[in-house]
Amino acid sequence: MKLSELKATPGSRKDRKRIGRGTGSGTGKTSGRGQKGQKSRSGGNPHPWFEGGQMPLYRRLPKRGFTNIFKKEYEIVNLAQLTGLETKNPITPEVMREKGIIRRVDSVKILGNGELPEAVTVHAQKFSRSAVEKIEKSGGKVVTI
Repeated sequence: MKLSELKATPGSRKDRKRIGRGTGSGTGKTSGRGQKGQKSRSGGNPHPWFEGGQMPLYRRLPKRGFTNIFKKEYEIVNLAQLTGLETKNPITPEVMREKGIIRRVDSVKILGNGELPEAVTVHAQKFSRSAVEKIEKSGGKVVTI
């Protein structure tokens, strides 16, 4: 077999429908669009969610809930991220910012995923219960700012 001898399997390739090429083609004159009406015109199709003038679904559904503009978002730091910091000083949000762990200094929450091998004093705005237990178990101190 050679590349020049390759042929498509019969029935796998189909000619495109030639629209508007005389009545003998079966899709001449009105080109399969029927007689008059919106869908017979060029560009004459409403958007897919148009419901024929009926009140649309997105306007029938009730709007619920609200966005709390006073919501406080915390940057999450796990204990595992603090293990790699070689610092004798207390670990403060400023130190975490310098090391690239967090972006904002004003809202940090420490979570208890991981272990602390040495005793360290950690300063942050919030701590999870498990983080407090692990820090104190390793001999460190927790300071809430």
